[in-house]
Amino acid sequence: MGRRTVWWRALAAVGAALCATAGLPAQAAAAGTPAPYAFAEDATRVEGMPSTTGAVRLAPGKTYRSSIREGGKLYYRLELGNGANAYVSATAVPRMGTAVASAEGVKVTVQDVNGHRCSSETARFGPTGSPRPVTAWASRQIGRDPYMCQEAGTYYVLVERVGTVASSQGTQDTRSSQGLQGSQQSQESRESQESSGEAWGLELGYVLEPLLKQTGSTSAPEVGNSTSPAAVTGDAKRRRGGTSFTTASAVAQGVWEETDGIRAGQTLYYRVPVHWGQQLYATAELGGSGSGDDGYVGNALVMSLYNPVRGFVDDATAGYDGRQRSADLDRIPPVRYDNRFARDDRMSGMRFAGWYYLAVHLGAPVAERFGEGPFGLTLRVGVAGSAAEGPGYLGTSEPAGVFEITAADQEAAESGSVGGATGAGEESGGSAGSGTAEASDGARGIGDDHTVMKLVAVAGIGTGSLLVLGLGVWTVAARRRTGVGAAGQGVAVKGPGHGAPRG
Repeated sequence: MGRRTVWWRALAAVGAALCATAGLPAQAAAAGTPAPYAFAEDATRVEGMPSTTGAVRLAPGKTYRSSIREGGKLYYRLELGNGANAYVSATAVPRMGTAVASAEGVKVTVQDVNGHRCSSETARFGPTGSPRPVTAWASRQIGRDPYMCQEAGTYYVLVERVGTVASSQGTQDTRSSQGLQGSQQSQESRESQESSGEAWGLELGYVLEPLLKQTGSTSAPEVGNSTSPAAVTGDAKRRRGGTSFTTASAVAQGVWEETDGIRAGQTLYYRVPVHWGQQLYATAELGGSGSGDDGYVGNALVMSLYNPVRGFVDDATAGYDGRQRSADLDRIPPVRYDNRFARDDRMSGMRFAGWYYLAVHLGAPVAERFGEGPFGLTLRVGVAGSAAEGPGYLGTSEPAGVFEITAADQEAAESGSVGGATGAGEESGGSAGSGTAEASDGARGIGDDHTVMKLVAVAGIGTGSLLVLGLGVWTVAARRRTGVGAAGQGVAVKGPGHGAPRG
């Protein structure tokens, strides 16, 4: 009976494993809906605190991942010298399908130890009525205010969810209020919390910009070129957009057709190299639905422009009635260092050279009228003007290379090649970093085709291995039964180590 128990247990284990493995492709298909945002693979998990006491320190040049609940107010700590400008961004990512109001969003503030505000910005979902990644930024800038936020020392970043009523559970998870760090909260618990609708995922970026060797003007330049840009025409090249800043697909001047189209509720990211003195133009064209359905969705298409530190510059929107529509970003000022002293967001945001990001979102309500898609998406990108010399920084940025465009970066944008390898072209999912590395499959999430194929491959290999294991167990059991019968008839039976394993 003991031997029979082992035999049936082995078969049961093999059968269960086979069933689980056979279910992998189905699970992968069920998970085929892309994640709303591909968080940076190297992002460090941190827990925000409900007050400045115990706030975790952020290191410059790093990317962090956190989460924030409804009504949440979270603090993170900065240690700043007096020789650099500091920029912190927060991208809030609600779960797909979450109901959001147009006034909801995220607010980021940098403040000193006395609670004086250095700067702040709020990003809201707006009239699309669609949950999507929204990004706000704040800074401590040397020289902007001679009396405030100029000293070296401790500063705090405050991230808030705005436009909602605080939940009955308080401003944040009780784990945070008790001062527990991320290492004491399991990743499974955090993932569950972020996807439950109670919390939004957060990606925090932190960049330091060195001061100039020679201080120049502290006033904003005159308004730049106000003429309409020349139309960008020509045959479209295919390029697959990323799903975050990290996986944004590099594009240069030209016409670019989204390889997979865009679905209702989806946000796609692209990045454009812009040198000092150059001026960026962009148009996003949404193709016709082809469904013949009637109706109209206002503010269906949104294209947002962000600078190299993920600071918001401008956006453009377009309604949709099933026919092709476009949203235009034009008359953006040329990139100049002195733009930072302007009061207008469009001008002050164009203060650095580097990668500029285009985030294109198709509102979820489009699906109610015209289906989920995918819909055709074409980008027309123009970069006017010749590259000029930089302002002359005193030192390097953190991370390095944020405010410069190399020949490799330009090549990545024009051809999709990254460091000699295929980058963000038709056959790949997009590149990460500053033209030096390709986004990995893990950053793209389970919805990515490459990841699904890996799962299928693993499932196939696992199934074959388990079948071999099952046959082996059956053979061993048969030999044991034969051996038992033979032993009763005076036939010799091999001992352990030559036949079946010990049961």
